[in-house]
Amino acid sequence: MAKVFFSRALKVLLVTNGIILFSSAMMGPIYALFVAKIGGDLLDASLTAGIFALAAGITTFISGRYADKIKENELIIVMGYCLIAFGYFLYLFVETIWFLFLIQVIIGFGEAIYSPAFDSVYSKHLDHHKSGLQWGSWETINYFSIAFGAVIGGLLVQQFGFQFIFVIMMLLCAGSALYIYFLPRKVL
Repeated sequence: MAKVFFSRALKVLLVTNGIILFSSAMMGPIYALFVAKIGGDLLDASLTAGIFALAAGITTFISGRYADKIKENELIIVMGYCLIAFGYFLYLFVETIWFLFLIQVIIGFGEAIYSPAFDSVYSKHLDHHKSGLQWGSWETINYFSIAFGAVIGGLLVQQFGFQFIFVIMMLLCAGSALYIYFLPRKVL
C-alpha cells in the first residue's frame, strides 16, 4: 500500500495557492515596464511595490488575529483571492500612477487577508511527522510558480499585451476562489 504524503486538503491548498502565486508572478519581472507604459518611472514602480508591502504588512497582523477567531478560514482565503482578482481586474483601467497606488493597496489587502488564514488551514491539515516535507512542498510550489509565471507572463505580454495577462491573472485568482468556495466544507 502506497504511503500518503498529502491529504486532499493539502493538495487543494497547494494547487489553488500555486495558481495565485503563478498569477502574481506573471507581472513580476515586467512590472516596471507596465509602470513606464502608464507614464511612471522607476521610482514610481518602487513606490507602488512599497505601498503594496505596507498595506499587506499592516493588514496581515490584523487578519492574523481574526484568523484565530473565525471558524471557516477557507472563506477568508476566498475573500483574499477575490480581492486580488479584483485588483488585477482594475489593472485594465489604469491610466495614472495614483490609481495604480490604490490598486496596490487593494492587492496588498487581499494578500494580507488570505495569507494568515491559508497558513492556519494548511497547518491544520499537516501530518506533523511530515511537516517538513509538506511545508517544503509549499515552498517548492512557490518557487516553481514564480519561475513559470515570470516566463509565461513575459511571453504573453510580448505576444498579446498587458491587457491580456491582466484578464488571465484575474481569471486564475477568481477560479481558485470559486473552487475553494464550492468545495464541500469538510474538505478544508
